[in-house]
Amino acid sequence: MNIEVFNETDVVLDKPLDELKKYLNSISKDLDLTNGEFNVIIVDNKKIREINKKYRNKDIETDVISFALEDDKTFRLENYRVLGDIYVSIDKVYEQSKNYNHSFKRELFFLSTHGLLHLLGYDHMTKEDEEIMFKKQKELLEKYKVKREK
Repeated sequence: MNIEVFNETDVVLDKPLDELKKYLNSISKDLDLTNGEFNVIIVDNKKIREINKKYRNKDIETDVISFALEDDKTFRLENYRVLGDIYVSIDKVYEQSKNYNHSFKRELFFLSTHGLLHLLGYDHMTKEDEEIMFKKQKELLEKYKVKREK
């Protein structure tokens, strides 16, 4: 799986993003993702608000937005999956890690995992779907010892 992580902010994040890429490579194997690609793009609240407004008609910052290219049935490559893009707000990572009293790393990994599961078709629109998605998130984070504590 080809995973690219882009930092479109002024915040220096080299080490956390290297760790994130290693983690995403590991969970991709757990999810049987072998031949394809996806991106994680780190942005600020201003940028994610613009994206949220343009594509979801919601004029508010959010923590993560996923654009699943496989939702477009006209775009298919044989034997290769182009999953899409995950946008994560760095401002929300800092804010939520503080609010939930856990580490920056845990929040970054959680939001990226959440976004990847959305790319794979998981959702939380119904209680049943939420239980399935959140169980899978928890399993992946726990397997790699990404805990809620600081």
